Amino acid sequence: MNRIDFSPYRRTMVGFDRLFDMIENQARANSGDKYPPFNIERRGQDAYRITLAVAGFKPADIDITAQANLLVVKGHKPDETTDGEMLHVGIAQRGFERRFELADYVRVDSADLADGLLVIDLVREVPEAMKPKKVVVGGSKLTVVETGEDTTAAA
Repeated sequence: MNRIDFSPYRRTMVGFDRLFDMIENQARANSGDKYPPFNIERRGQDAYRITLAVAGFKPADIDITAQANLLVVKGHKPDETTDGEMLHVGIAQRGFERRFELADYVRVDSADLADGLLVIDLVREVPEAMKPKKVVVGGSKLTVVETGEDTTAAA
């Protein structure tokens, strides 16, 4: 198992402990089971999509829980009886749990299951108070102006 040593960065970067812990925990958690396979796609500046291959699962078999900075997708396949004797089982019938660490202000927008693919759309919505603002100094009052492509500084 490859282990990344973050100690040189921990000595010089203050306040990034949570980030380094998340990276180390994620590497530890994902070193084993690779089921179900998934894709993560960036669909825009603040839009993401996670697609999981969950063939054989119904919407009632899947539980999606969004917490602060954590998305948990669980699948539980109820035991099904077949009329005949199974000679080969190549389609995975086991339950699963996948965890995705989410950045601040990322929320689940929608989830859909079609053709054996579970698609979860995510959106990052930064509160207005947290967006960067340009401070213009001039005259007797201080003016704060929104930053962005369409805004201009007011004096």
